[in-house]
Amino acid sequence: MEQKGKILIADDEPDILEIVSYNLRKEGYETITAKDGEEALHKAKLIKPDLIMLDVMMPYKTGMEVCKTLRSLPAFHDTLIIFLTALSDEVSHIKGLEYGADDYISKPVSPKILVTKVNTLFRRVQKPENDKILQAGNITIDPVRFIVLVNDQELVLAKKEFELLHLLATKPGRVFLRNEILSQIWGTEVIVGDRTIDVHIRKIRQKLGIDCITTVKGVGYKMVI
Repeated sequence: MEQKGKILIADDEPDILEIVSYNLRKEGYETITAKDGEEALHKAKLIKPDLIMLDVMMPYKTGMEVCKTLRSLPAFHDTLIIFLTALSDEVSHIKGLEYGADDYISKPVSPKILVTKVNTLFRRVQKPENDKILQAGNITIDPVRFIVLVNDQELVLAKKEFELLHLLATKPGRVFLRNEILSQIWGTEVIVGDRTIDVHIRKIRQKLGIDCITTVKGVGYKMVI
């Protein structure tokens, strides 16, 4: 079977590691495991996997701490990250997505949901993307090199922040509806609320230092040059 991609799985429960790894290998993925946050961080930097699955509650470093560290490194800006979590409350899920995760899987792990979510994420990133460099006023967005420049100064944006800014910049002046933003940036498989979009917009505004994203109350957002 052709290898679909390389996945790092980090969890302190041996049974979870075995179940997740087994089902993903059956689906054609190569899997590597880690039993705590420190080992996950070390192996991620060493192996550079295509997708990283992080248990939220791990020894030494939590999954969210590992995610935050990785997202701060340029090499992991666009790496797929999924949280494995027994925390079922909405606040925990939103917090995970705000830390830069692409999705989450609740425990106990359902093999069918596991495989579906992983396949969906891989299909999403394998779709042909618009590689055109965008210029919005004094903002330059390069989707190939994952770079944002403001007045020729490079900014560091998290993966979802970059994707959201890029989406708005593709059609300046057009209002993107909240549901449309959720669908295009987080996908239909991930359940997130309006607060997630608002938090990302706020962070983008702070990093840009420019008042170029307008809130259309009750509707969505648009970029104004």
